[in-house]
Amino acid sequence: MFNFSDLFQWERFITPSIIQIFYWLMLGIIALFGLSGIAAAVAVMSVSLVQGVIMLLGTLLGVAAGVLFTRIAAEFVLMVFRINEHLGAIRNRGEM
Repeated sequence: MFNFSDLFQWERFITPSIIQIFYWLMLGIIALFGLSGIAAAVAVMSVSLVQGVIMLLGTLLGVAAGVLFTRIAAEFVLMVFRINEHLGAIRNRGEM
């Protein structure tokens, strides 16, 4: 993880250490929205079966897309930091 003193120094980035926390937090939020959508779809099914099924399928697709895009965004952030580390290593190797 990171130390509290890392917040006041710029030699080390803290984002790669905490990106997993934000990833799991977003998955929790997506799950809550998914459960809300499923509950709403079941409520709509009591009025119109076809509309409820369409809403249920839309909710499931939305949850799947949310999980996928959240993972892509987290990996993109980590990739940018990894590129920065590799460029720093190349720069340090060139100075020798």
